[in-house]
Amino acid sequence: MPRYTVAVRCPLSPADAFAYMADLTNIERWDPGVAQALQVAGNGPGLGAEYDVDVRGPVGVLTLRYCVMSFDAPRCVVAHARSRAFTSVDTITVDSDENGSTVTYEAVLTLNGLLGLANPLLGIAFRVIGDRAAAGLVGALGGQKILQE
Repeated sequence: MPRYTVAVRCPLSPADAFAYMADLTNIERWDPGVAQALQVAGNGPGLGAEYDVDVRGPVGVLTLRYCVMSFDAPRCVVAHARSRAFTSVDTITVDSDENGSTVTYEAVLTLNGLLGLANPLLGIAFRVIGDRAAAGLVGALGGQKILQE
């Protein structure tokens, strides 16, 4: 299963960084692969919130419904999306550091069913997509990348 992790050290306080990242509608501001993100359930970030995220792909735009499965403010949020083809689990953690905070974004993408045989190939494409999103996240947070896997 392909995994992409990036950590960004930024000047935002942990509370401010978490508030920004936990509101998944902000993803369209920093991930160039996202055309639009709308909250469709819940009232702001929190457990049970749901977001429709329109992702640009090679054959058009795919809408993924992300559901917040875990919410531990101001430290961690986990969101999950499942389509016929794949499952995505995104984990965002925020830690305090001497100059503000460190935001770590981990995305795990798994092809479903027989498509799972192609997971190693998906990892190559996922790296390119992740690198673009990581660059956008660094810019949005006004930070510096300190880890990328």
